[in-house]
Amino acid sequence: MKLNWKDKKVTVMGLGLHGGGVAVTRFFARAGAKVTATDLRSEVVLMPSLEKLKGWPIKYVLGRHRVEDFRETDLVVQNPGVPNDSPYLKLARKAGVPIENEAGIFFELVKVPVIGITGTKGKSTVTTLVGEILKKFFPRTIVAGNIRTAAMLDILPKIDKNTKVVLELSSWQLEGLVRRKVSPRYALITNVLPDHLNRYSSFNAYAQAKGIIFRFQKPGDLIVLNYDNRITRKLSNQARSQVIWFSKRPFTSPAARGAFVNEGNIVFGTTKKFQPILPVSGVHLLGEHNLENVLAAVALTRSLKVPDQIISASIRRFKSVGSRLETARRFKGVTFVNDTTATAPIATLAALKALSPGRQIILIAGGQDKGLDYRELGRLIDRLAKSLVLLPGTASKKIRQAVKKTPVHLAKNMNLAVRKAFQLAEPGDTVLLSPAAASFNLFNNEFDRGEKYLQAVKDLT
Repeated sequence: MKLNWKDKKVTVMGLGLHGGGVAVTRFFARAGAKVTATDLRSEVVLMPSLEKLKGWPIKYVLGRHRVEDFRETDLVVQNPGVPNDSPYLKLARKAGVPIENEAGIFFELVKVPVIGITGTKGKSTVTTLVGEILKKFFPRTIVAGNIRTAAMLDILPKIDKNTKVVLELSSWQLEGLVRRKVSPRYALITNVLPDHLNRYSSFNAYAQAKGIIFRFQKPGDLIVLNYDNRITRKLSNQARSQVIWFSKRPFTSPAARGAFVNEGNIVFGTTKKFQPILPVSGVHLLGEHNLENVLAAVALTRSLKVPDQIISASIRRFKSVGSRLETARRFKGVTFVNDTTATAPIATLAALKALSPGRQIILIAGGQDKGLDYRELGRLIDRLAKSLVLLPGTASKKIRQAVKKTPVHLAKNMNLAVRKAFQLAEPGDTVLLSPAAASFNLFNNEFDRGEKYLQAVKDLT
């Protein structure tokens, strides 16, 4: 990739609202490139991103794409919401225009080893927790990537030889590393579960995209994998680097090494020789899935030589990440919980299991389908939910078909959904927003959905 972009033409495809598109656009504008940012969404929808780019000499093509912006340019930057089979990307390829994404650009320019974290579920929690642990031992630790704290290209100027860089990486971002055949030196996959099947041709294709995080590692590198997940166990056969595991129970293989639970304690080592880190009771996050997340963080940070006492103390202090089983409000005896980042059935399954002991749950769910199966979720809703309030969407139809016993109520928008859930609730009940679906039919993204939920809950009187 060119290092001098002055007066070169760059098309940023997909400005978006998550921050990555803004960072890419600003990066190339700062480098002196002639930047065109194009997005199918309107100026009104994209206003939060446009405000962040005020004052930069950027050309905008919004509400549409133009052929010339993909044929007559020196580079196209593809952002996550853009499918690989876009006809405009095909035009660029045919014209010989290189296509990059934010991660590919970052890995070309970063000069220190990177710690990369991916997975279907739990990657934001693990990334945040790893960052918190590392900051106590390596003060110059920066957390960025798919997580909302910072975009990759925004942190480049802050990195020096003493910086530890922790990145949350989505499967889409990882695809940008294939062209230059690079993976993070230290990598972790939380799990691989059915998701994004509207984007990938098969579950196997999705799993292989996750595997890019260690595909190009060298023998001296490190990959941390979930011993309890069938897909990551299978992916481990492709590893050329050192494999470290995490598991909710002792490893069945005597050769396996990593973090696991033994007699109520989180430990690190092998089943025959291990070092206790902290009791499971020291973890203050709800749900078995969060125990997995903590084990993953222990396996990675312990492998990076962080002292046990720092790991233990950091875990004891750690609270839930915003928008993930986040208590929004307690009002008139009813607890409102925001789990908007549950964009697939498996995540809502975990949320219901985490909250169900001793609670009556009114679940708000629904949205757009990603080609996923909702039958197991339907069975669990029937078992654990008192009532179900569905937002509009293609996934909502599948959820309604899967639910056989639980009363189902329909709501046209978030305000109506929250009001209906509150009407159905009694003191001691929990109203849980855990959609099990994508958000784009009603909201800008899952975080916008969560913010609308928080506002609707706040407005209750």
